[in-house]
Amino acid sequence: MRNREFAGTPVGAVGLGCMGMSWAYAASERDDDVSIALIREALDIGVTFLDTAQPYGDGHNETLVGRALAGRRDEAVVATKTGLVVTDVDRMGIARRGTPEHVKASADDSLRRLGTDVIDLYYLHRVDPAVPLAETWGAMAELVAAGKVRRLGLSEVSVAQAAEAHAIHPVAAVQSELSLWTRDAMGAPGGLAGAVPGDTPPTADGPGDVVSWCAANGAAFVPYSPLGRGFLTGTVTSADFETNDFRGRNPRFQEEALKANLRIVDVVKAVAERHGATPAQVAIAWTLAQGDHVLPIPGTKKPRYLRDNAAAADLDLTPADLAELDGVPAPVGGRY
Repeated sequence: MRNREFAGTPVGAVGLGCMGMSWAYAASERDDDVSIALIREALDIGVTFLDTAQPYGDGHNETLVGRALAGRRDEAVVATKTGLVVTDVDRMGIARRGTPEHVKASADDSLRRLGTDVIDLYYLHRVDPAVPLAETWGAMAELVAAGKVRRLGLSEVSVAQAAEAHAIHPVAAVQSELSLWTRDAMGAPGGLAGAVPGDTPPTADGPGDVVSWCAANGAAFVPYSPLGRGFLTGTVTSADFETNDFRGRNPRFQEEALKANLRIVDVVKAVAERHGATPAQVAIAWTLAQGDHVLPIPGTKKPRYLRDNAAAADLDLTPADLAELDGVPAPVGGRY
């Protein structure tokens, strides 16, 4: 698999989002032993940019990643996050907490669960409107000075917020949702940067072109859900989800909206057929085509999908392909 650079370190161009192994998606498909084996296989095939966070299973996912990396820690660049706390595991309830005290305490908790002495990339998961960003970011910068964290990142922020943080301490990465059906991080109007399930959708016009801001300021842009939460793979054709799968209450996955949104998948499938590729590979390759600084982190719990996703790094879409994909119909239904 082709590599890209993160902060001067070569990493696989396609990373691995580990959230679904512990949180948000069908619980019946979770198996810690399978997930640990999958993470180790990811390292074997060059998928070395791993993403987790404290809220994913209320610490379970960090512990899982730590177990998988036992004896192999130096092979991975590990990202985790602070700034959100779980209020209800079963209902996936979360709240923002950006106080300096929480940031520092949660870093120690993450280090313990991950079984490591240093976090490679520490994100502010969401900005807490009750705490000035400068205070939160300043506390995170102190963790770098203390040697507990190597690099800092932000998740679901606006250009203005990224610039504010960058003036205090370098922003190494911004993680936001980006896929063929969610493009507000590229400056599309009416974006929902900062939204998490349960939030009231913001009313601002959008975050601005965060992807370009990252390119201009030497930061990686890390798209999560590049497969549209599985929808762009073409395997989700009806609104039939387990009760603990949050897609069951996502507006885009309601039956009427889902059926309308299959028009997007039809375009992806057409491009995939021309290349002898899968729809998932095309969707991931589209994110990679948005810039050499882009490092998508598709998630999976299944080895065959891991290998399929990784192969997207070697798929070169033509200008005609990209134009066709850029022109897919607008999605029906909001993100949350």
